[in-house]
Amino acid sequence: MSAIEPMELLAVLHKVEERGALETADRALMLARQVYDYWLPTADKSQRNITEGLKKRLTPYRGKHFPAIVEPLRLGQLLRAAHAYKGGPIVRTALLLAPILYQRPGNLRMMEWAEVDLEGALWTIPSAKMKRPKQGKENGEPHAVPMPTQAVALLRELHPLTGHGRYVFPGQRDHDRPLSDNSVRSALYSLGFGKEQSWHGFRASARTMLVDQLDLDPLAIEANLAHAVKDANGRSYNRTQYLAKRFRQIQQWADYLDRLRQVRQRADVIPLPRRAA
Repeated sequence: MSAIEPMELLAVLHKVEERGALETADRALMLARQVYDYWLPTADKSQRNITEGLKKRLTPYRGKHFPAIVEPLRLGQLLRAAHAYKGGPIVRTALLLAPILYQRPGNLRMMEWAEVDLEGALWTIPSAKMKRPKQGKENGEPHAVPMPTQAVALLRELHPLTGHGRYVFPGQRDHDRPLSDNSVRSALYSLGFGKEQSWHGFRASARTMLVDQLDLDPLAIEANLAHAVKDANGRSYNRTQYLAKRFRQIQQWADYLDRLRQVRQRADVIPLPRRAA
């Protein structure tokens, strides 16, 4: 570990970039950073994390949007394919929950049974697991995710299989670790939708269609996405205060997805009433 120089690691990362795999290079740097963070407490005090500063020397790729389907008929086709998925029940349930709850993939795959209240239909994600600055992780409020009846039913169905362990979606090889980040991504590719819809892209699908198709409150949508937003008066959106609205909203969304799944052709798409201005 101590013999590796920063520019040696950067040269390896540049080789990955040269074949066009910008995201893979970024992930490789992230993994290297985690390895050094793990090693440093046991190393000589003169050692340092050689990954510091290397990200600025990589080609940025985050500006590229995650693939996301926002056309109702096509999303309905994906939902039908997902319900017919022949893979294992753990990956299948994660695949079905992804569009319904539209949370970050890392939060969904690391969901723990201790965080889930099936009776109250609420999933509470600890602040430490959220995408926040260090202070927010340590002192912030947990993120409450209302669950529609469809999500609760899926989790109840899965509970006899994984409820004895820590994770709702344990890894296939090691049940003490969460589901792999590639699991749902691979399932989407196997269904033929991998280039059109990413796991993370379900957030964009929901964010777009909740407004464009259902005409629902954007502030409540952003709160459910765990985005920091403010109202017209500059006040931070109170997620707890609007939890009842978010429960209604997520149920409307899940019901709408059910209708899309049943639609077979464009003529069957029923226009929903628009909210008065």
